[in-house]
Amino acid sequence: MTLLTGFHLANRGFFAREVLDVAPEVLGCILQRTDDDGTVAIQITEVEAYAGERDPGAHTYRGKTNRNKTMFGPGGHLYCYFTYGMHHALNLVTGHSGQPYGCLIRAGDVLAGTDIARRRRESKPRKVPLRESSLARGPGCVAQSFGATLANDGDNLFGGQWKFLVPDEEIVLPHRTGPRVGVSGPGGDATNFPWRFWLADASSVSTYKPGRP
Repeated sequence: MTLLTGFHLANRGFFAREVLDVAPEVLGCILQRTDDDGTVAIQITEVEAYAGERDPGAHTYRGKTNRNKTMFGPGGHLYCYFTYGMHHALNLVTGHSGQPYGCLIRAGDVLAGTDIARRRRESKPRKVPLRESSLARGPGCVAQSFGATLANDGDNLFGGQWKFLVPDEEIVLPHRTGPRVGVSGPGGDATNFPWRFWLADASSVSTYKPGRP
């Protein structure tokens, strides 16, 4: 596989850490999938951290279920779920087995496979073509660009179709933090849970919407 200049494959240790340490470092990294359609690579511009038993906004706050069991496994896997009866969402599992933590990929810039991502995103007729910055703007759009479904829940980032690339220079890019999108109740508290991280100048970053009471 040819890697993009300035990037190298991550190791599992990158994910086997505290989620609040991993989340800002995910910004600027590249998630790539190669399947029968070809290769799509997205540079991540926005994520949200979720921290299990200490986070009332997390799917895993109340313990393990059949839906969220992937989050309880080792870091370096994908947790994919279906939400609002409309779209899928992808999370990078972090921490160690038994620590149900992860980073929801909210947005990114498509670097490779733009035609594939566009075909998937525009599968329904549109009057106006999507802007490139909108191809992976929002978690449902990220998953759709990758063609990800529940069949990808539990996929390993270190074998198979997926690759995760980190910059050669280990730096945390300038970013902003704030409350998570659409999270209501205590988990949506901007003071206690400013766990959304994004690159301020990236046009692909999604619009903030507070959670409904």
